Amino acid sequence: MDETLDEPPTSAVFLDNCHFSQVIFNNVEKFYVPGGDITCYYTLTQHITPRRKDWVGIFRVGWKTTREYYTFMWAPFPVDLSGDSVVQQQIQFRAYYLPKDDEYYQFCYVDEEGVVRGASVPFQFRAETEDDILVVTTQGEVEEIEQQNKDLLKENKELKESCLCLQKQNLGLQEELRLAQEKMKELEGEVCFLQTGNLELRRAQELQAGEMSSAQMNLASVREQNLTLGKENKELQKGLESLRSSCEKLELEGNFLKEENKRLTEQNGCKERELQQFKEHNQEVSSEKEQLENRLKTTLDHMDQLQSQVLNQEKEMESLVQMDHDKTEQLEHLKEENRQLRITVTEQHQNRDLAKELEEKNHLFQILQRKKDEIDEKNLRLRQENNELLMRLSESSDYSARVAVPLAQVPTRPPESANLLFGNPYYNSLESSAVNVPSVKKCPLCHEVFSDDIGPRQYEDHVRSHILDCPFCDETFEDKQVYDDHMYCHSLE
Repeated sequence: MDETLDEPPTSAVFLDNCHFSQVIFNNVEKFYVPGGDITCYYTLTQHITPRRKDWVGIFRVGWKTTREYYTFMWAPFPVDLSGDSVVQQQIQFRAYYLPKDDEYYQFCYVDEEGVVRGASVPFQFRAETEDDILVVTTQGEVEEIEQQNKDLLKENKELKESCLCLQKQNLGLQEELRLAQEKMKELEGEVCFLQTGNLELRRAQELQAGEMSSAQMNLASVREQNLTLGKENKELQKGLESLRSSCEKLELEGNFLKEENKRLTEQNGCKERELQQFKEHNQEVSSEKEQLENRLKTTLDHMDQLQSQVLNQEKEMESLVQMDHDKTEQLEHLKEENRQLRITVTEQHQNRDLAKELEEKNHLFQILQRKKDEIDEKNLRLRQENNELLMRLSESSDYSARVAVPLAQVPTRPPESANLLFGNPYYNSLESSAVNVPSVKKCPLCHEVFSDDIGPRQYEDHVRSHILDCPFCDETFEDKQVYDDHMYCHSLE
């Protein structure tokens, strides 16, 4: 509907505050033909001072405020303006922006403050009747009218396109205006609510200040009475000191509430919740105050009873100390049990590890025991062979002169040697002794060669020195490795 994108300045001023005689509208028709532009003529009197933001609008008859305009045009600023003269002005309204119904409308001149300074007589937008005017046209005029109609149609089409764009823009602006108005109403409501909240907070602070002053007076009287009680009322003084500390806490809380009140004025969003908390705290303070007054009255009325209660409390304190001592002893006992349990747990873990090691050693022991049995059997066979060899050596007729000759007479392949794990230790030595010169003495175990002058006793002692006896059992060994394995098995036992 509007000619430009700018909204005219309006206000909610009612008709009683308007001055309709400062601007006079001239040559206003009773009706205007729809589809054509109209020109509004008006006169500025010496009682009005025109400004840049003045405008002329078309209002439907019955309007209440200047916001109800249908369309408007900015009023042109007069070129020659003198204080005591009147100025004739005119504005042309385009047909596209004019009303399309047959209601009554009127021109109104509105200044930049949104106040109406002049209004015209009502008029309508409707076509002329045939009874009013008889128009006679010639062929040339008809052609001219047709050409004008074509031009007007073309212009109408352009205006419609521009109107569509302006309508879209106008709808967007109207929506923004509506949202802004709603937000303004919400802000006004919040401001009113905050103002009332601030008044209530001030009243609550005044009440709290009065209550705090009365509480301080009561505390001062209580302090004077406490000074007269003396040494017999030490327990009572402690209770009053606790009351004083609670009162000081209340004062600190009151200061904290004042700071919260300042923060409430800055944080509008948290007003309601903090106000509710403040009211609840005030109720708690009042209830605590009543409780303090009741306590003071009861302490004054039951002073004698407090003395007996002090004695009872001392006894209870002694019992509590004894209970504390007992609990301390129980705690120490529990700590000792906990330490023993920890030691037990660690020992259990160690026992588990030792059990695993023991299982592994038992398994190894079984393996070694089997090997030991096999080696014992082999040693037994070797011992028997050794004994047989020694008997044969002792039975020889020329043993004292030549020891190696009887050894050469031993069978080259004894039947037991095939069953021995390490073979017969004397077999190779006997073969070598048979090959060597009979006069040479050689140890069958270490292969040491002796001269002819060595005695048979010495030679036998040398051979027997290679035989290892077990200190734990009656077994003998000739192989050092077998002897070490056997001793290791005894160590596992």
